[in-house]
Amino acid sequence: MPYALERQKILIVDDVPANIKILGETFRSDYEVLAATSGEAALEVVAREKPDLVLLDIVMPGMDGFEVLRRLKNLEGGHETPVIFITARSETVDEVAGLELGAVDYIIKPFDLHIVKARARTHLALKRKTDLLSKLASLDGLTDIPNRRMFEEVLENEWRRGMRSGKPLSIIMMDIDHFKLFNDNYGHAGGDECLKAVARSLVSCLRRPGDFVGRYGGEEFVAVLPETDAEGARSMAEMIRERVRGLEITHAYSSVAGVVTLSFGAACAVPVEGDSAAALLEAADGMLYAAKEAGRDRVMVKGQPL
Repeated sequence: MPYALERQKILIVDDVPANIKILGETFRSDYEVLAATSGEAALEVVAREKPDLVLLDIVMPGMDGFEVLRRLKNLEGGHETPVIFITARSETVDEVAGLELGAVDYIIKPFDLHIVKARARTHLALKRKTDLLSKLASLDGLTDIPNRRMFEEVLENEWRRGMRSGKPLSIIMMDIDHFKLFNDNYGHAGGDECLKAVARSLVSCLRRPGDFVGRYGGEEFVAVLPETDAEGARSMAEMIRERVRGLEITHAYSSVAGVVTLSFGAACAVPVEGDSAAALLEAADGMLYAAKEAGRDRVMVKGQPL
């Protein structure tokens, strides 16, 4: 699966619009430029846009740059966002304080645009490499879809988000029926191709940016569906079931059908204090077991309570 190089984002934070204009014109041809004239506005932009680099003034009315950086580090993903201070404060004690807070660089005004651009490019290149390595570490090596580690991270994040929103969260666990027999008779190379084809089908069923599918392990896959009730989870599972059947991958050794099929277990809950994402996953796994016991190639769903 190719990795497209998206246009990186730079957020410029300065209470002087002229400084934003100068820096913006410097970077606009190569990067997407965002701007904020206060610390409060900067934090809102970071939370919403997830910039790849922040150029941050220190001396601003209200919240100063040091406090902005402290709060930025507490935002989701904020600790991974590189920050360069660009400021008129030239004392060594200020530079040390900024770097100890987590800034990656410290540039003193009046600045040389060539220096600012060169240092920004260096940190943006490092950010791109870090993001790519993080992405690769979260992908399953065979199917090129997210792995179990990524699934667990997404599930916990969506559970916390559901607690805040009060909206339902659904999980679908799915398993290729009689996959061991498939492997034994068509070989591991054939099994690998089967797993890849199933993974592609799962991805093709996603309809919303927040929906997630990944490989849980072996022949098991998983989906996380935010803001989706039990019937929505059933509908998604049935779509996947039919699409995988429609691949018509021959499985002459299955007692279910002459082609590869999946069994599904889904569970839905509105995340609340006292329940847990682990309990939701366990409920979905229980439904998957029930689907297998009932004859496979089917969908079983559990709603609240867990």
